[in-house]
Amino acid sequence: MHNRRHPVENTALSLRSGIMDSDDQFSGELIEIYRGRLQTLIRVQPVLDHMHSIGNKQKELILSKARAEGDREAAHLLIDTVIRMPRAPGLFREFLDALSAAGCRHAADYMDVRPPAADVEAENDNHIRLVELLSPSLLDMKTFEVCTQCFSVGILTAEDVENVNAETKNHGNKCGARELLRRITRSPPGWYSDFLEALRFTEHLPLYKELSGLTNDDKVPGAVPREAGPAVEDSPVVGRELLVPSRQGCVDLYNDDSSETSLRQEDCDDSLNLSSDSVGGGADEGGADGGGADGGADGGGVISLRPYQEEVAAPALAGLNVIICLPTGSGKTRVAVYITGQHLDARLALGQPGKVVVLVNKIPLVEQHYSSEFAPFLRRFKVGRVSGNSQLKISFPDIVRNHDVIICTAQILENHLEGSENLDDERLELNDLTLIVIDECHHTQKGGVYNNIMMRYLKQKYRNLQLSKQGKEPLAIPQILGLTASPGVGGATKSTKAEEHILKICANLDACKIMTSSSEDTKDLYKKVSIVEERKKDPFGQLIKAIMTAIHLHADLHSTCDFGTQNYEQWVVQREYNAAKEEDQKVRVCAEHLRRYNEGLQLSKVIRMCDALEVLSAFQEEEMRRKEAPEEETPIQVTATERFLFKLFQDRRVELQRLVKMPEYENSSLSTLRVEVLKEFTNRADARGIIFTKTRRSAMALTQWVQGNAKFAEVGVSANYVLGGGDQSSVKPMTSAEQKDVLNKFRYGEVNLLIATTVAEEGLDIPECNFVIRYGLVTNEISMIQAQGRARAENSSYTLVDVHGSGVVEKELVNEFRQKMMNKAIMKIKNMDQEEFKKKITTYQLEAIQERKMLLNKKKKKKQSSSPSEVSFSCRGCNKVVCRGEDIEVVSQMHHVVVSTEFRSLYNKKDNTNLQERLVEYETNQFVACNTCGQRWGSMMLYRAIELPSLHVKNLVVTCKGKKISKCAKWKELDVCFPAFDLSAHASLVDQALDSD
Repeated sequence: MHNRRHPVENTALSLRSGIMDSDDQFSGELIEIYRGRLQTLIRVQPVLDHMHSIGNKQKELILSKARAEGDREAAHLLIDTVIRMPRAPGLFREFLDALSAAGCRHAADYMDVRPPAADVEAENDNHIRLVELLSPSLLDMKTFEVCTQCFSVGILTAEDVENVNAETKNHGNKCGARELLRRITRSPPGWYSDFLEALRFTEHLPLYKELSGLTNDDKVPGAVPREAGPAVEDSPVVGRELLVPSRQGCVDLYNDDSSETSLRQEDCDDSLNLSSDSVGGGADEGGADGGGADGGADGGGVISLRPYQEEVAAPALAGLNVIICLPTGSGKTRVAVYITGQHLDARLALGQPGKVVVLVNKIPLVEQHYSSEFAPFLRRFKVGRVSGNSQLKISFPDIVRNHDVIICTAQILENHLEGSENLDDERLELNDLTLIVIDECHHTQKGGVYNNIMMRYLKQKYRNLQLSKQGKEPLAIPQILGLTASPGVGGATKSTKAEEHILKICANLDACKIMTSSSEDTKDLYKKVSIVEERKKDPFGQLIKAIMTAIHLHADLHSTCDFGTQNYEQWVVQREYNAAKEEDQKVRVCAEHLRRYNEGLQLSKVIRMCDALEVLSAFQEEEMRRKEAPEEETPIQVTATERFLFKLFQDRRVELQRLVKMPEYENSSLSTLRVEVLKEFTNRADARGIIFTKTRRSAMALTQWVQGNAKFAEVGVSANYVLGGGDQSSVKPMTSAEQKDVLNKFRYGEVNLLIATTVAEEGLDIPECNFVIRYGLVTNEISMIQAQGRARAENSSYTLVDVHGSGVVEKELVNEFRQKMMNKAIMKIKNMDQEEFKKKITTYQLEAIQERKMLLNKKKKKKQSSSPSEVSFSCRGCNKVVCRGEDIEVVSQMHHVVVSTEFRSLYNKKDNTNLQERLVEYETNQFVACNTCGQRWGSMMLYRAIELPSLHVKNLVVTCKGKKISKCAKWKELDVCFPAFDLSAHASLVDQALDSD
């Protein structure tokens, strides 16, 4: 092994005493001596986090250098910055401490004049070279396992592990392995034997042998099954001659610049995300529809806009606020990526850091935009993403500071713009951002989170006008870019109202233009409507109606609405609320059962009779379980009305079960749907489509129907469903992870028929999707356009299947009329005189600001009008008093818990088998229910080792100032400010209870 000594090492050692005698003395000479080594060992970003003497502007320039050219060149600029700074006392010590704190221990050793011996340094260089040359094999390691073991032996820090795991998760195993190798080789000498031990412990024996110079026949020292634990023997010292493979395909462990990053897409094809198969096309707005894109070594794919895309992007590239309105699949997001890159480049050229936030309205779109669009094409910048489902426990303001582009759900930005009552929480200001991209910007309307953000913007805009008049410096506000396929008409029936609706969206977004393109070639979408004949006989439905009639007679209820309609559902829901308010338990319970029977009737028109009966049976069984008291508890009362209702269903259950086995009585809509699906899969070589349906129950039932039908299996149909994540429905929602898993399977063809609720209408980008069926579902013109846009492939089709009594055919005709009216309104606004446009925009903005001010004042007065002492809560099921307002405190500004010790005698705890898995650490799978009638009140929480009953206000009757409130579905609808949970006070109550025991 060739030994070598640094040519100026003696100079460095001679400087040691002079430098280290005082922490306040600085010497640029020592840094210059080891500059070459430091450039290869420094990780720039974490070091900058601890260098408070360097200004934010210079930090941004260094970080931009790192993103564009890699850590090595950025470290060079960092070293220049440190050397050229005024030699303030303690600067050298700050730099040394920053290296240590950032995990750059090897670099810190050099700066502390503790370099390794020459032979150790040479051996370490050889180890790095060996790992570099063998990297093609090492990239196949199980990165998560090796990373964990490297952390346990001390060659990776917690921050290293976080970054490696994030890289593995976001870009695949190979990219994560590359990051792991790059980080361990920057450790002080001695890391190599620890790395060998990590490989041996994680059973990567072939890699262990290759790095150790062992042959295949040699036995690995201490190799034992994993459960036996690590061997005690030391890993062998690399002392024999090693066979080194060719350097082709190896990783440069000291350089992580963009030329290496451009390999990611090819190297990480096995990663599972919402991206397409290639950077050049296949994502939303990529490929044939979205403009050209070529991979490049300049830190990201090169986007070549089509002429119509250049046309709509031009005003935004000039720094103006605009709305880009293009059909789905025509490249809106790709244009936004291009504008984002140009915006950041332009600011960088001026020496001004840029900060872009991309807002979306659904969690799955965060990952989709990140993986498919912004990350692949903006690799020269640092792109991050955050959603309510993110596992990364870093403050959002820190993420914003450390990234150039942040993709997030709008509510997260709004929460941090709003700030918090907790003074420890950080907040953001609008002037921290330079560009906000708002996806699906037609949601920027009154009451929406997009509009809340833009109201802050508009208020600052008009404050700036006042500041300018006063000769004061205005605050910077970001540029706004809105994206939409359809702004809609807001329910307008006249063209003037449609224009007003679109102008108000422009005003809310402060857009000076709405950009469309007449030259964009839209794909022809084959569209048809399948009319369904009315069912000739429906004995199943007639029997359910007979049950409902009997309940009406029992409770003396009278309705003018037909059973099985939306109008009847609205009527019976209102009767249930009124009965709860009036403490009429007979009517309340009957109304609740009637609502379920009405749901069963509606479902029987869409899905199989057996599925509708299963829903009704599940409800009856759950109601009966509520009446079962836990062991050793007082029996729960069953009223005469409840006995009547249970018996009514049980007496007719056998007949219902007989009827569901008679296929001649099934609804004809299912037969029509089956024909349409079979036609698509028979006539297309690679059919892939989406069926949109109204409810979660129907989506799940239709999936079971398809999966259990042999005809569908014969033509290769593989179906699954995707549901929303909200908890408004009684059906268990899907988690973001579950949604992502199904969408990935659909994207890659493992699932070729997706059955979805409206959650998949906006933003779902599957270029291979070639047919869409809306099954008895029509809402407004925006949803129609969005649903049609899910069919991206050539020769795609859009089919509307009628369901008897739904009126969907008539609604679709109305939506087509509104779409035409919308297009005419957009063209009229585009051709409007600019002065007239500005005048209307200003008027609408000032009206919106004033209206917002009045609304906030009204809410403020309401908040002040009621105190917790004026509120009480009673059981919805038996009218028993549950608690008073003074007994309630709020955990995490969300969960309303009862802290009264008397409350414990009023409820039973039961296992909740339907509760979905949650990420919050204080949720348990139990609910609390009234020990008198069995009515659920809420769920149990385990918060910091204390069990707390958390109430759901929708299950209670609220009395405020002596007046009962008939409907209160959410706590925020109750104008009462409850105090925050006092952990210390409650812990003392627990101690007192224990002492008394």
